[in-house]
Amino acid sequence: MLAKAARSALRKHARRPAQLRLHAKREAPHLFCRAATATATVPLPASRDDSDIIVLFDQPNIAQWAASSSSTGLFGHPVLTSPSAFNALADSTLRRAQVLTERVLRARDSREELFKVVKNLDRLSDLLCGVIDLAELIRNAHPDKAWVRSADAVYEQLCEFMNVLNTHVGLYEVLHAVFSDPEVAKSLSPEAHQTALIFWRDFEKSGIDLPPHQRERFVSLSTEIMLLGRQFLNETATAKAPAAIKPEELQGLKDMGMGARLRLQAQVTKRDLLVYPGSLQAQMIMRAAPSEEPRRKVYMAANSSSPEQIEVLEKLLRARGELARLVGKSSFAHMTLGDKMAKSPENVQRFLDALLDHTRPYARGALRTLSMRKQAHLHTPPFPTIQAWDRDFYCPPEPPAPPVALPPLTLGTVFMALSRLFQNLYGISLRLAEVTPGEVWHSDVRKLEVVDEDTGVLGWIYADLFARRGKPSGAAHYTVRCSRRVDDDDVEGDLVHADEYDKAAMQMSRVFEAAHRRQFPGQEGTFQLPVVVLLCEFARPTAGRGPTVLEWHEVMTLFHEMGHAMHSMIGRTEYQNVSGTRCATDFVELPSILMEHFLNSPAVLSLFDPTGSLDIRQAGNHHEDPCRSIDTHTQILLASLDQMYHSPAVLDSHFDSTTALAKLYETRGLIPYVPGTSWQTQFGHLFGYGATYYSYLFDRAIASRVWRKLFAGDPLNRETGEKFKREVLRHGGGKDPWTMVSTLLDAPQLRSGDAEAMAEVGRWKIEDDVSVPGRH
Repeated sequence: MLAKAARSALRKHARRPAQLRLHAKREAPHLFCRAATATATVPLPASRDDSDIIVLFDQPNIAQWAASSSSTGLFGHPVLTSPSAFNALADSTLRRAQVLTERVLRARDSREELFKVVKNLDRLSDLLCGVIDLAELIRNAHPDKAWVRSADAVYEQLCEFMNVLNTHVGLYEVLHAVFSDPEVAKSLSPEAHQTALIFWRDFEKSGIDLPPHQRERFVSLSTEIMLLGRQFLNETATAKAPAAIKPEELQGLKDMGMGARLRLQAQVTKRDLLVYPGSLQAQMIMRAAPSEEPRRKVYMAANSSSPEQIEVLEKLLRARGELARLVGKSSFAHMTLGDKMAKSPENVQRFLDALLDHTRPYARGALRTLSMRKQAHLHTPPFPTIQAWDRDFYCPPEPPAPPVALPPLTLGTVFMALSRLFQNLYGISLRLAEVTPGEVWHSDVRKLEVVDEDTGVLGWIYADLFARRGKPSGAAHYTVRCSRRVDDDDVEGDLVHADEYDKAAMQMSRVFEAAHRRQFPGQEGTFQLPVVVLLCEFARPTAGRGPTVLEWHEVMTLFHEMGHAMHSMIGRTEYQNVSGTRCATDFVELPSILMEHFLNSPAVLSLFDPTGSLDIRQAGNHHEDPCRSIDTHTQILLASLDQMYHSPAVLDSHFDSTTALAKLYETRGLIPYVPGTSWQTQFGHLFGYGATYYSYLFDRAIASRVWRKLFAGDPLNRETGEKFKREVLRHGGGKDPWTMVSTLLDAPQLRSGDAEAMAEVGRWKIEDDVSVPGRH
């Protein structure tokens, strides 16, 4: 059960930008206050913009092209018309990055330049990440293999240079000079200081101040970790050996469709059925087989590991532990969590302990209910033990459902509701935007402009929402371009030492960078506007079937991803390293999880009605999943295991990951550990979310408190929306998240962000009507 939960949890993390400042993240795989006005909650007929959005998404083959016959390149960049042009852009960007790096390295020769170091480092990061993030999107979404090959080459070329910068001693020494000069350090704004700290920490995490032989070991270990991580992830996706199920073990299957076919197959072949873990047959048996034995066999097959798989995981954990020791940290968790809200593994444990104390009684109550069902089914003495293979049979997972009965929701209707919600909360709407030929990578892609009622266009969202061959599964949010201030870039200062050849070589990059900028009324400076892409895999509308109708879990997914998108749109910081979703891992999910809560409000659900005639008071089909507390308890165990596997214990010569797993069951579990199983090799997030798997639970707790305290009573209140925009969304990662949360909730006890603050968050009740982790 835990292995399945690990695979479904954190299904696909939102594609945040290449965000580690000068450090592009390459793991499998991130406002304007106005006068508040009263908000009417009575649904109104669709406006012209509402109708345009519905038509845009619901009518197949709708042309979104501009009237002009001229063409452009991807995202409206005239320089991006072909794969070879993308390679040329990478070359031009690389030369500009080299020239800008040389300028930063000379900064100590000029006091004026020393004051510009943080800005220029941020520009350098934006210059590279702006192309790397675009390459990441193209190689995942573009259907043309030539574009994909070009994107792969661009990605590797610029990431290689990024890695050089991450360990560049000269850049580190220049930044040290900035912090060491009292006048320069004092001149930094809070946001600039936060950006400088981000660079500093990333340099230190790269082993920058190690002696040469230790730095070589650091690089070697980093490469080893990457290779082991890839091998570990590949093996989590490897097909497992099937379970052999005897025909008589399937008697009484509750599933009369697939179950009947399986029994017939067994009768015809007169041999055991081979059922592969993860298959539809395996899922059916776990939910519908009255006999325990076939369920036990399927569970054992799904949660077994080869010695080689366990060895790969343990090598990965040991290498991470050694890397941390090399930079003076006692564990990989200590190394990773220093710049997160949690700050330390000890604080994470305080959060998990408090959350476990709250959740355990509810989970035990749910297990008691399951035990009574098992007793009635098998006619056993009172309260038989619930085994890992019993959960889905006695409490089958139920799909999410809205709190009231709703008519079928088309994709266009959901986008209309999102636009109406943002209008109520922030004075921001989504509007149809024309697409110029060559601007998008597939005819399915729709373009929306995000418009503030006072200041105008904030940015653009490209929605690539329909499934197609070769497109990645799941849902993701890509930030293709971050917001930042650009009028104080001093680009001419980059050219002081450049010759005519260099100036010509850099021109293409300068043209690319200069696109999509504007000034905002009442705000100083010119800003680069954000561009984000949403990838989903919904069914495509057709003339025969009509518009795409979303299941409720797909509506929740879209709301979640749009929470990330609006974080990117509203964040208006001077530095791209702290823009929008470029914030702490254990803070970034707050806006997106909060968006899911709005779907529990009848007032918000009324926004789905284009005619204003929907009776939201009608009897609904919403009911509480009796086993949700078991799922939350499971997620706490997964987070605890993640912490255990990234603790100092992994460097003990006797460390055994399976023994540690069994001990976790013994000390914290409610369902017995099954000897012979080792599902930790299926926990793929141990690589991409090493030491930070707690983050989703943490943000769920905060989002639940924000919803109940601020929005639940009046979810469309403009004043409340403006407060959330002003205190949270506007700042991205440019402000301490504990300060943002404590101010938002009027909870000064959280401002310190210490162990007690983490425990306080753990004691907050996580709303049961928000699904377990699964949408990123």
